[in-house]
Amino acid sequence: SKCYANTEEKELLLEFKALLEKKKWILCAHNGKEFDFPYLCRRMLINGVALPEPLQIAGKKPWEVRHLDTMELWKFGDYKHYTRLELLASIFGIPSSKDELDGSQVNTTFHLEGDIEKIKKYCLRDVEVTAKVFLAMNPQVENPEIEIIHLQD
Repeated sequence: SKCYANTEEKELLLEFKALLEKKKWILCAHNGKEFDFPYLCRRMLINGVALPEPLQIAGKKPWEVRHLDTMELWKFGDYKHYTRLELLASIFGIPSSKDELDGSQVNTTFHLEGDIEKIKKYCLRDVEVTAKVFLAMNPQVENPEIEIIHLQD
């Protein structure tokens, strides 16, 4: 498991790009297709970072794009349905990652408080919750490469 935290955005994006280029990843996020993946692509391009292969989706057929989205999986084709990660976590009995911080507070926490450690901890917990939700929604998945690391508070 690897966690990236850096106050220099371009350096952070370059580190993440290097990780994505190491092997053929399948990316997974909650609402990732609508937020996380497009946001990462835009920030990379703004910072002059060429997109790594897993984020190069232009011209690809939907089944060629290796992005999983737990919100999309939960929709079951219902386009008007939105479900927050905390609700899915609650449904499956998974503790929320939004105890001390949520996504709407990251900007203030970084720019006004300068508390990158608090953001890092929140993001790690969010990744853990997303992985647990994905596994709860896919009980047939038996992959020895999937390992959830329990974070220490």
